[in-house]
Amino acid sequence: MADFRSIADRIADDIAAGRLRPGQRLPPQRWFARRHRIAPSTAGRVYGELVRRGLVVGEVGRGTFVRAAPPAAQGRALVETATVAPVNLELNYPSAPGQSELLAPVLAPLLRPDVLTEALRPGAADGTPAAREAAARLLAVPGWRPEPARFLFTGNARQAIAAALASLVRPGGRVGVEELTYPLVKEIAARLGVVLVPLAGDAEGVRPDAIAAAHRAAPLSALYLQPTLHNPTSATTGEDRRRELGLFVVELGLPVVEDRIWSFLHPDAVPLAVHAPGLVHVVDGLSKRVAPGLAVGFLVVPEHRTREAAAAVRSGGWSAGRFAVEAAVRWTQEGVVRQLVEHKRADAARRQAILAEHLDGFAVHTDPRAYYAWWELPAPWRADAFTAAAAAHGIAVTPGAAFAVDPHRTPDAVRLGLASAPERELARALRVLAAVAAGGPAASGMG
Repeated sequence: MADFRSIADRIADDIAAGRLRPGQRLPPQRWFARRHRIAPSTAGRVYGELVRRGLVVGEVGRGTFVRAAPPAAQGRALVETATVAPVNLELNYPSAPGQSELLAPVLAPLLRPDVLTEALRPGAADGTPAAREAAARLLAVPGWRPEPARFLFTGNARQAIAAALASLVRPGGRVGVEELTYPLVKEIAARLGVVLVPLAGDAEGVRPDAIAAAHRAAPLSALYLQPTLHNPTSATTGEDRRRELGLFVVELGLPVVEDRIWSFLHPDAVPLAVHAPGLVHVVDGLSKRVAPGLAVGFLVVPEHRTREAAAAVRSGGWSAGRFAVEAAVRWTQEGVVRQLVEHKRADAARRQAILAEHLDGFAVHTDPRAYYAWWELPAPWRADAFTAAAAAHGIAVTPGAAFAVDPHRTPDAVRLGLASAPERELARALRVLAAVAAGGPAASGMG
């Protein structure tokens, strides 16, 4: 009996050598089995091994296709440099001109020996009274001001998500998420041993009937949702739908982790927590508002869950450093964070105008306040082939598969991060991508 791994190794060699190109479709498994004189079940194991290695992607009803390139560790594409492309539209960290000049003077008092000694002590999960008050003031929006006593602090927002899920879901539990979700949530779920269940949605986000159907199939332990400027589609759930979702999760008694990391760009969107305060755990942070290098994550928990969530923060080693928390307090109190947010809102609007100019006529889904866009590629482009073609022009984009919860239902779309590239480079990159998309795969050598 043929060893399926050795056959997978040969296919992997063909991909690495370029004999199988990005976007190329592998033969149906039965044809592959006949060609290699193996059983159909062995062919299925070969294809499964190639999927596991991240070399191909399988789609129900469409076949199995070679990926653009062997990917970085799952979920890393959006937080670490994943390419040497000169224009990187994967990374998405906004910055303001003169940002360091604004931040530095406020840190000066922390460098006094007496103050620094205190700031370098280990931080508690619930921070300090000043930190809780500053965070409550920072996250407040019309119609919602979180109670300071319900705040916990983590090293970044990703750790806040992990702590919330760890406190809510046991290994093997099921968490309902949008069909397209923040890639690192997939990695967090894998490490916690929980199962992500994709929930169908529409232009306003996840639908209550989809939650009900998934919950009937097998009970859900929690939901993870991005109702404000959903990453990657930029969709924002309307107030009526939020109210409906709030009533629905209360009826089910189903906890929710609400990710609001980009909500500072859309301050009118009231949290889902308003409609289900006893169930919703709000996640936010400073990495987008301020800078990723000195980040702090915020976790606002229902009053009765503070102890369990704090225990998860401590056991996971996710507590924020006290120096970072003290810096965040001072930046907030001195109005520096507010200034940076105002600049970034204006910056996002300018970049959206550049996007609209250069991708006019394409199926681009975005919000004029967002720092990213979801581009449904014109046929016959596939996401991995387009990603490879873009890389050949020195431009990095994120293929839709990075966001898809179901690996067999990967959209022919890419996410464009608008925040990191200088505006002139962004315009040039979008102009090139529009020409690549219009020319089709054959013109780019991907057909």
